[in-house]
Amino acid sequence: MALTETKSDEAGNELSGAEIVVQALLDEGVELVFGYPGGSVLHIYDALFKHGGVRHILVRHEQGAAHAADGYARATGKCGVCLVTSGPGATNAVTGIATAYMDSIPLVVLTGQVPTPVIGSDAFQEVDTVGITRPCVKHNFLVKDVRDLALTIRKAFHIATTGRPGPVVIDIPKDVTDPNIKIPYHYPREIRLRSYNPIEKGHPGQIKKAIDLMLQATRPVFYIGGGVVLGEGSAQLTALVRASGFPITSTLMGLGAFPSTDGQFIGMLGMHGTYEANMAMHEADLLIAVGARFDDRVTGKIADFCPHAKIIHIDVDPSSISKNVRVDVPIVGQVASVLTEMLPLYQAQKSRPDSAQVADWWAKINDWRALNCLEYDRASALIKPQFAIETLYQVTNGELYLTSDVGQHQMFAAQFYPFNKPRRWINSGGLGTMGFGLPAAMGVQLAFPDAAVACVSGEASILMCIQEMATCKQYNLPIKVILLNNGYMGMVRQWQELFYESRYSHSYVDALPDFVKLAESFGHVGMRVDQPADLEGALREAFALKDRFVFLDVVVDPTANVYPMIAAGKGHHEMHLAPGLTERELA
Repeated sequence: MALTETKSDEAGNELSGAEIVVQALLDEGVELVFGYPGGSVLHIYDALFKHGGVRHILVRHEQGAAHAADGYARATGKCGVCLVTSGPGATNAVTGIATAYMDSIPLVVLTGQVPTPVIGSDAFQEVDTVGITRPCVKHNFLVKDVRDLALTIRKAFHIATTGRPGPVVIDIPKDVTDPNIKIPYHYPREIRLRSYNPIEKGHPGQIKKAIDLMLQATRPVFYIGGGVVLGEGSAQLTALVRASGFPITSTLMGLGAFPSTDGQFIGMLGMHGTYEANMAMHEADLLIAVGARFDDRVTGKIADFCPHAKIIHIDVDPSSISKNVRVDVPIVGQVASVLTEMLPLYQAQKSRPDSAQVADWWAKINDWRALNCLEYDRASALIKPQFAIETLYQVTNGELYLTSDVGQHQMFAAQFYPFNKPRRWINSGGLGTMGFGLPAAMGVQLAFPDAAVACVSGEASILMCIQEMATCKQYNLPIKVILLNNGYMGMVRQWQELFYESRYSHSYVDALPDFVKLAESFGHVGMRVDQPADLEGALREAFALKDRFVFLDVVVDPTANVYPMIAAGKGHHEMHLAPGLTERELA
């Protein structure tokens, strides 16, 4: 990438490469670095120790470092930073890097590399980090000259945080950080990459076309994704949706961008979305997609996706538009900027959508709503996972930063914990990474030390990064883990029940630890609940321990399934509903 420097600092002190890394992080306003030391990054760790200006959080696995930086970034909107060594340090971080890439999360990942003279010789702890990470980063760099280091770090933060955000890897050979080689320090403040110029503002003509379609619509739906959260467009979106009076649905990643308790919100859509949201998508004549990428978990069978609708698509990434679903009005630009322009233009129009037809549309949606597709057996003697999430919401009054791992518990949390603010729901969407929840919660808790932070997990997911309970102890992080323990890899078991004639091939877990004793062995509080009547009291007790990490092992019904469910290759109108909802009731 060619770069034009428009402004830079005057020459400062002479610094080594390791010192340049630390000073550049300070100049970027970095508060926290999550990492794990090793041979190729020891010069950097020594500089961190001597300087003391950047707080380093020592994780117990490099995957945890990437996830913690990711959680920090999702909750704050700032760029997360992690530092790992070469070889296995870098490869251990790849899952976290790919997780951030799939969900467009801004990260700068500093990886150590063997000295430049031995690159390519299969040296100890050498891997081709640039080659390995190329498919799952927004960009990556290999720095071979200390004189390029400061500028490369500035480029990395610029690329990671602008346009469609994403992770950027900087691979730094050990000799580039040699403390005996010092150069004058220059850090460019404002840069422009000739080959990288994200579009900020939407085209006025396209915005006008979108408004015209909104005025003509009789069955409109807003469909929003994580881009609204990442693009800080929640306030602008909420204003436009309320001005229009249209229904709105959200992807898993967009939850909280529009208040979930608002009457215009018709629930999450997609594979485990509500009946009313999926049916509205199928019957809509106008779809206003904002910051969403039309992924397969949302669209279902492409040929049956929104068959009657004109589609407006607002996104900062032009490559996402018409990638999976052809749209009628593409608008490339930052979500907040585009919506800011759309609202006054819509309000200034003399005409409005036909109120009678829109009222009929709402009546149809409310008929679908009346089905109550999320209903479950509330009289069960077992703790239903849905009840556990509802009780969590009741106890916390919705004021919670909630992370999750991946599986049934993630879907139950999305369905039964309404989010009214953006950046409160922290989960792995695109990659579906088990083990994400606990280290992500660490990043959130470190960003907001006084906030209530909880991780909803399953016994299979939590074991993938369980070692991070030691990190939580070291840094006194009062996270609450709500384990929905059903003894199975729940979502795998559900698919096997529904589509593999109940052949539960390796989806059960026979050798689980005593989670209470395990938590206590790390120095935390452990609790176990297996009766519905005891759940609320246990949750209140756990959250009352404001300065302690609490692991709450909640034994839930092992047969509970997530409904509604759209099977792979099916359309929105072909949902599997809970067995109690018969075809007669749907008619």
